[in-house]
Amino acid sequence: MSAVLREERVGLPTRSHLDWLESEAIYILREVAGQCQNPVLLFSGGKDSAVLLRLAEQAFRPGRFPFPLMHIDTGHNFPEVIEFRDRRVAELGERLIVRSVEDSIRRGSVRLRSETDSRNAAQSVTLLEAISEFTFDAAIGGARRDEEKARAKERVFSFRDEFGQWDPRHQRPELWSLYNARVHPGEHVRVFPISNWTELDVWQYIAREAIDLPSIYYAHRRPVVRRRGLLVPVTPLTPPKVGEAVEEISVRFRTVGDVSCTCPVESTAADVNSIVRETVSATLTERGATRMDDQTSEASMERRKKEGYF
Repeated sequence: MSAVLREERVGLPTRSHLDWLESEAIYILREVAGQCQNPVLLFSGGKDSAVLLRLAEQAFRPGRFPFPLMHIDTGHNFPEVIEFRDRRVAELGERLIVRSVEDSIRRGSVRLRSETDSRNAAQSVTLLEAISEFTFDAAIGGARRDEEKARAKERVFSFRDEFGQWDPRHQRPELWSLYNARVHPGEHVRVFPISNWTELDVWQYIAREAIDLPSIYYAHRRPVVRRRGLLVPVTPLTPPKVGEAVEEISVRFRTVGDVSCTCPVESTAADVNSIVRETVSATLTERGATRMDDQTSEASMERRKKEGYF
């Protein structure tokens, strides 16, 4: 007999699918707190990490979080997102660690061809350096299986070896939602409490919980150029190329990241309910529709993940 039918028979209110997803995520966060010596929650200011913060509040308030927050800063961020990140952390009164790709470049551990190159993949190096610096044994992130095929191969507790690498052939079983976070010194796990959520689930939860987000997630007018089927925002890092026509249109961002590789979509959805309706009819994942550096094969993304990518 299903859990829903059992609840109905004993006269309990039926739980929604969001209730079940929320309960699972809270359970995962508490498992991290219970099993790991020194975890950290990755917080970029994006919608998925904003949802993680709300789930952490549900799991641990009125006490403090049993882990700090950390942002791996590319240096190529939308200012609205950084403003939101700092404001949200101040509201929560939690500790925020920021480690920058710029520092990795200065150390020589990251090398890019030019200042305007995408730093999205380079975050892997800075993240692994930060994990080593603070000896974190678990890094909690907001990745979801529906984002793209390589992510769908990853477990909720994703084991990483002493080099920070991921091997999909040697992941631990998670039968009956039993998670194993044991690691040797130098190893760690990446933990994804909303792995089973979809983009629609995230937006419905944002609507239900009235979660604050950076303003660029909602429709606004912005200059863009059309390039390879994407709307590229016109910024100092992404100027128009010769012959490209600049248009100012109503857009919103489905995901936020490095300015040099993150694109908006054309939209007039200026509130959460409008975005929920728009998401229902979307035919492409948010990364597939908006990330220039994700216009690659599954094998390429899997290689990046094996090297330590989020």
